[in-house]
Amino acid sequence: MDRSNILKRLNRVEGQVRGIARMIEDERYCMDVLTQLQAVKAALSRVEDAVLKEHAQVCVETAIASGDESEQRAKFEELVDLFGKLKR
Repeated sequence: MDRSNILKRLNRVEGQVRGIARMIEDERYCMDVLTQLQAVKAALSRVEDAVLKEHAQVCVETAIASGDESEQRAKFEELVDLFGKLKR
């Protein structure tokens, strides 16, 4: 996994969240705060996509290549569980 890229993104999100906290402390206009919250959600979604892509490319691919049916089934069930949680 390109952990350095993921960590950079997460550090950026962390800074955005601190900025939002300051905005609230400074009683900034609600729509400005909401805009920044949407930006944080979008940034976290991109991080999630990157981690999921890495999981599919490495973990799932390794399970498939292993030929181990129980490992393959476990990786498949992980993905099904994850997508079930995302729908809620």
